[in-house]
Amino acid sequence: MRQRQSLERAIDEFRRLQRDFDDALTLIELGEAEDDEASISEGEASLKRINSEAQRRSVEAMLSGEADSMNTYIEVHAGAGGTESQDWASMLARMYARWGERRGFKVKLIDESQGEEAGIKSATFEIEGENAFGWLKTEAGVHRLVRISPYDSNARRHTSFASVTVYPVIDDTIDVDINPADVDISFARSSGAGGQHVNRTESAVRLVHKPSGIVIFAQEQRSQHQNKDIAFRRLKARLYEMELKKREAKANADQAAKTDIGWGHQIRSYVLQPYQLVKDLRTGATSTNPDEVLDGDIDTFVEAALSQRIKGGGDVVIDDID
Repeated sequence: MRQRQSLERAIDEFRRLQRDFDDALTLIELGEAEDDEASISEGEASLKRINSEAQRRSVEAMLSGEADSMNTYIEVHAGAGGTESQDWASMLARMYARWGERRGFKVKLIDESQGEEAGIKSATFEIEGENAFGWLKTEAGVHRLVRISPYDSNARRHTSFASVTVYPVIDDTIDVDINPADVDISFARSSGAGGQHVNRTESAVRLVHKPSGIVIFAQEQRSQHQNKDIAFRRLKARLYEMELKKREAKANADQAAKTDIGWGHQIRSYVLQPYQLVKDLRTGATSTNPDEVLDGDIDTFVEAALSQRIKGGGDVVIDDID
């Protein structure tokens, strides 16, 4: 239903743009016939506006997947490599937070595990905004950083990896059936904020979904019951996202969150030294300004990946989940 309504709106917008285009051409033709420069200028200005809107609509038209309109969770995990990779994971997490802030989206840090010396081992954000999942879904995969390490006294060049997982925030209208026997539940003391109460009680919840291998950890609330509910909601969201991927034409998309965090699996490389370059290995999109990219300017890469996915028929409609 959601996708049908979106399609109907897109058709209405296309027809409106077509009418506006025809009106602008007519105005220019009349202006030329009557030697009316004001009418010609007005018509040309309308054509520029229509062209700009058509380009924006063409990008929005890419966001027609089943879950694209939903808010999204995004997880960042450091790869092997200790401090180097943990610092890189922190840089990536900031990049996505800044991307959301640039768009006026609401960005909420749900969970974070600090690195041993610097950076983070992992972080989970919830990003709330129009088509948040649709925009970020192609960011899932392994991201590679090449730079002169600030932690190496010999100033040697290091390569670090971090993985990104993206899945939609689903609501109660979407039913995902989870067999309780398939989930291992354990409890632990929270390591987050909350004072003595959090540290003295086993309020943190860890879920392991045995069939899929998905692991969820929730500790943001003081109550064990609340954290359990949060963990199960996030597990349902992950399973829903997996089902979406299974029905895509590209079979390897389903494995994006399961690949090794290392060589041969990266979707994008960020080179800070000896030269400045960010390159998406799927689309060939590049930027020679890594600082801007790491400050959240990733739309070039996002739009290129969405365009490639549409051309490849990667997005499909699903009606339900059994």
